[in-house]
Amino acid sequence: MLALAEVHAGYGSTPVLGGVCLELRAGEVLALLGRNGAGKTTLMRTIIGLLPPSAGTIELDGALLCGLPPHRIAQRGIAFVPQGRSIFGKLTVRENLLIGTRAAGQAETTLPATIFDYFPVLAERLEQRGGTLSGGEQQMLAIARALCGRPRVLLLDEPSEGIQPSIVHDLGRLLRRIVAEAGVAVLLVEQNLDLALQLANRALIMEKGRIVREGSADDFRGESVLSLQEFLAI
Repeated sequence: MLALAEVHAGYGSTPVLGGVCLELRAGEVLALLGRNGAGKTTLMRTIIGLLPPSAGTIELDGALLCGLPPHRIAQRGIAFVPQGRSIFGKLTVRENLLIGTRAAGQAETTLPATIFDYFPVLAERLEQRGGTLSGGEQQMLAIARALCGRPRVLLLDEPSEGIQPSIVHDLGRLLRRIVAEAGVAVLLVEQNLDLALQLANRALIMEKGRIVREGSADDFRGESVLSLQEFLAI
């Protein structure tokens, strides 16, 4: 569904990505692991069009995305939930969700019923400002807003960051349900190794802007945390 070939990108004269190749299949969760500064967020920003690649190709279902602005890429079927959530704090929950519907091609006045099936707490907070929600509720809102655009690919950057450990397990279970029922493919950047491998079908490890290891989630579960420390330590 999503294919990257020899993608290079960076900031000004500073290169970050050095020839990234990966494929994300329909209905799959692919975990992207690596220490801080490895280039994971830069890769997400490049896929969604916030950072133009300097070389290489990015394709969705065989259609080239390189050169398209972020809103056009969103309309093609890719949604991005950034690190830190980036909800509109002064807007209500309803308004945040309605903004998400624009990625489906046009602004809508009704919200998909499945959103409140997945996130019932948001139905109780529709007229509440997003900035007054708890950290876990804000993350739910960010994911729900992305799903309102009916994406085929969901980019999740550190979804467990700033969330209580008791909620992280529930979030993981919910994400697996969304993948199974909505058929969305997920590229997941996550420092919480347990959550990442709970969700993922496959995993990649990035180091210095390149993919240095890949395998099934079971392959990584079979290793001790110490053996992965070389790649995952901050």
